[in-house]
Amino acid sequence: MKKDVVVIIGAGGIGMAIARRQGIGKTVLLADVNEKTVQQAAEELRGASYTVETRAVDVSSRESVAALADYAATLGAVMQVVNTAGLSPNMAPVDKVLEVDLYGAAVVFDEFERVIAPGGAGLVISSMAGHMMPTLPPEQDHALAFTPTEELLALPFLQADAVPNTLVAYMIAKRANHLRVQATAMSWGEKGARVNSISPGIIVTPLARHELESEIGDIYRAMVEASPVKRMAPPEEVALAAAYLLGPDAGFVTGSDLLIDGGVIAAMRAGKLPTPG
Repeated sequence: MKKDVVVIIGAGGIGMAIARRQGIGKTVLLADVNEKTVQQAAEELRGASYTVETRAVDVSSRESVAALADYAATLGAVMQVVNTAGLSPNMAPVDKVLEVDLYGAAVVFDEFERVIAPGGAGLVISSMAGHMMPTLPPEQDHALAFTPTEELLALPFLQADAVPNTLVAYMIAKRANHLRVQATAMSWGEKGARVNSISPGIIVTPLARHELESEIGDIYRAMVEASPVKRMAPPEEVALAAAYLLGPDAGFVTGSDLLIDGGVIAAMRAGKLPTPG
């Protein structure tokens, strides 16, 4: 008898924390763009008695994501899909950030909608950055939510002359995640499935360390200091929230974003931090 399938895209700190929490008694399909990373992560889980399958995937390639979705469906009922793949503003140029964080997230929603089982749930790990930017014009919000995925990157306001830097690209991409979740909730609902997003703040992962040690590290430290809780969070706190959104207790929750940032956005709204842009 085949086990239910949990798909985790992105074998980093948050992805692994969610895999450990959600994967007991199920088949975990672990996917990452880096084959070495995904194999090492899989061995760690197998060493703890998890059932794990692996695949390399590039979320910016529809063909790659479609192949992952098709493979997931051969393993059993695809009950949970978690997309943690993403590039930070300090890791890639504007076009690549938009390809992975915006277009890639939309592609994952599209392709896994084909195979998600009734009662299933999807989750994209977005970012508090999606809450930082000023309000977009309504027509841009609508375009980010409902433009056919293959036309997203051609939107005029996403072109190089309209996106001044990688931080703005990142904020737009994460804003798009929230809007896309709202739109996707409608079509996934027709399959009897739900989809939501989580917007973490500064989480203690190698990616966060990369940012803290970069030229914008002081900005991250200022966010921590200005926040009400004055700390970063471990990936397990995100995994705990993910368990709720993916599970039966959240049966009435779809099309939503859960902000888990220790109050950084609250501090920004209170004028304790500058609004980036």
